[in-house]
Amino acid sequence: MLPNTFPCELINWENSCALAKQLAITSRDSGYQPDIIVAIGWGGYVPARVVCDYLLHEMLTSIKIKHWGVAGVEKSKTIIRFPLAVDVKGAHLLVIDDVTDTGDTLTEAIFYLRRCGATEIRAAVLQHKDTPGFLPDYYAENVVEWRCTIYSRAVYERISGFMLRVLIIGSATAKDIITALTELFSISP
Repeated sequence: MLPNTFPCELINWENSCALAKQLAITSRDSGYQPDIIVAIGWGGYVPARVVCDYLLHEMLTSIKIKHWGVAGVEKSKTIIRFPLAVDVKGAHLLVIDDVTDTGDTLTEAIFYLRRCGATEIRAAVLQHKDTPGFLPDYYAENVVEWRCTIYSRAVYERISGFMLRVLIIGSATAKDIITALTELFSISP
């Protein structure tokens, strides 16, 4: 569970695409040739598609796993909301998500994909937070000092969640909310 206040970092579209390009290069340079790339929804949809583009890889599917709620609130259990729509028995997979916080999402994904019969599964993320529990096979950036990551593709979802955390304290003006977001989460307009 996250504390009531913590730093956040906004990753804009340009940086997100640069990280995805680096992830594609790292994966390609390893020599691993997946049969299918599996995006983990929500966070892995866009990065997986960008990685596929750089690798000229057409076999992309997805699974939806729910682990985090709004505003960085961790759920107690990781669940598969939408399973695979393709047969992966005997396949070599590359599973892509945006970030590892606890590693629970990727751990659940790999466990699920093994049960589906995949032969080999490798995990890749744009940003690996240097926390114990899970080390992906590939990552574009290692984040040593923890912070909540806000990608441009989910900025409204994240900011509205943080606003709710501020409003739980009591009513506030727009200026109060902006001040609180800056002071509590290092988010500035």
